[in-house]
Amino acid sequence: MFILEIRIRPNSSRNKVGGTAGDPPRLVVAVQAPALDGKANDALLKELAKAFHLKVRDFSIVYGESTRDKRLVVKGDEVELQKRLEELSGDPRLL
Repeated sequence: MFILEIRIRPNSSRNKVGGTAGDPPRLVVAVQAPALDGKANDALLKELAKAFHLKVRDFSIVYGESTRDKRLVVKGDEVELQKRLEELSGDPRLL
């Protein structure tokens, strides 16, 4: 199990996972979906699943269901997840 801190950017021009924002730094996930009726959260999970090469069901939002900063639990190999997180963020402080 792996804890992932992210900042979502709803209503973006395109879907993208990468970079960091905030202090402490969080992985940024931009989604085209609006922050309405859980649409942005659904899009977030789909984008993370693609980016980490996992399934949507491997991600669970445990904090921040209705905020931009979220904490997720990810099922998978922690070493591989950390490696992929560093690649996506470009920021070793996330580890």
